[in-house]
Order: sequence, then C-alpha cells, then structure tokens
Amino acid sequence: MRRILHVDMDAFYASVKQRDDPKLRGKPVAVGGDPKGRGVVCAASYEARAFGVRSAIPMAQALRKCPKLVIVRPDFGKYRAVSRHVNEIFRSVTPLVEPLSLDEAYLDVTENAWNEPLGRNVARRLKAEILAATRLTASAGVAPNKFLAKIASGWKKPDGLTVIAPENVETFLAKLPVDALWGVGPVTARKLRSAGIARLIEVRSADPGLLRRVVGSWAPTLASLSWGVDDRPVVPNRPAKSCGTEETYSRDLVDRRLMRSEVERMAGEVAGV
Repeated sequence: MRRILHVDMDAFYASVKQRDDPKLRGKPVAVGGDPKGRGVVCAASYEARAFGVRSAIPMAQALRKCPKLVIVRPDFGKYRAVSRHVNEIFRSVTPLVEPLSLDEAYLDVTENAWNEPLGRNVARRLKAEILAATRLTASAGVAPNKFLAKIASGWKKPDGLTVIAPENVETFLAKLPVDALWGVGPVTARKLRSAGIARLIEVRSADPGLLRRVVGSWAPTLASLSWGVDDRPVVPNRPAKSCGTEETYSRDLVDRRLMRSEVERMAGEVAGV
C-alpha cells in the first residue's frame, strides 16, 4: 500500500508578502494586477477570502467585495526561491517528489530517508521543518493515492493535516459532494445534480451514457474516482507550473488555465493515455 502526500502551502503568494511586510499581517491582501485595467487576483490571503475574494476573479470585483483590500504585486523571484527551499526539504526525505506548481507537490513516502512507516508522522515532521525554514505554514493530505491525498490536503486549511487510512477511504468518499473534485465547476456541478448526481459516490450508479453527455471524455475517470481508484505514480522532475497571469483578456481563458490543465492531465494518466 502506497503512502502518498500532497503538501500545499497555505495562501502561498499572499503569505510570503505578509511574512515579509509586518504591516500586511492580519489584513485582507490580494496579489495580482491593476484593478483599473484587466487585472485579476492571483492569490488572496485568508483574511481576504473571508470576503469572497478568490483567485482568478477580476481585481475590480475583488475590491467591490472587500473595499479595504490591500493589493500587492507578485514577486515570482522570491516565490521561486522559497519554493526551491521547500522542495529541497521534500527531496531530503524522498526522491519521489512531483511539483504541481510553486506551492504544492505530491510525495511518495512509502519508503523514506527517515525510515518512518507512518505517512502521518512524515507529514507532521515536514510541516514543522517547512515552518522552521520559511516561517510559512503548509497543509498536508496523506492517503493511498494522489486523488485522495490532494482532496485531503484542503480538508482542514490552513495548517491542516488530514489522513485517509485505507480502511477509511469509503467513509471519506461518502462525504464528498461531486464538486469536491478540482475541475468540476459550478456549471458542471449543476448539470450533474440535475441528473441526480449530488455526491461523488452517486456516480457509481449513474447511467454511463448520461455521464458521458454531462462530462464528456472525463466520464470513465470520474467513474474510477468515485470508487477511490487512482493508480497514477508520483512522477519526479516534472516541471512546476506557476500562476503568472496578472491580466485577463477572457474570463473563460483564465478558467481553463486554472481548472482544466490538471484535470486533463489526470484524466490522461488514469486512462493510461
């Protein structure tokens, strides 16, 4: 049984800004472009998220939601430096590290340099080392596969640690609404609910033809995930992607960039394409 971790830095771009500028601590902060132009939110602090400020929304809309929002420009040089440091910590534990972006990565710790048999303990120690080295918090999910680990890491943010033991997979799946999957946006979720599919496990009994009409070629993958099946290995040395878009010419373009790339890659890998 594999022990897979998904580690996700908490509000990474905004947290780095707040760490380095004491005046920003405790304030709603958005990292991104000019609200007077076509700037978008690249990242938001948890204080800003309380007002409904989220990544990829227009910065002008973010200001309407939170008039006291503090807007700061991104510093990708600094983000890359911190990311390299965090990944060095990861690779001191296992060579099986797959970065997804500057602020998140999968790790396979089935075998690890600490000879620690419990993924929970590896994750707890990694979180402590990241905090000591960067003064930033991270959330971690521990599970038998990548799909479950990624969902688990977002379960108790910020500074969270969620473990899905193999014997608890079915119980965890039963809790998940169908839109818990990344890539299932509001429109697709509404279509699935209209088809009588509100929870992920309800995909199991759905008519395959109906499912394909709603989600297209992703239907077989979604069916597999409804059983918690994901055999993708952690692939080291995959280039990390960063959120570098500050201006948007089409909201659809931003949505595709943020939501579809991982879904499509995942669908292809699960299907063996």
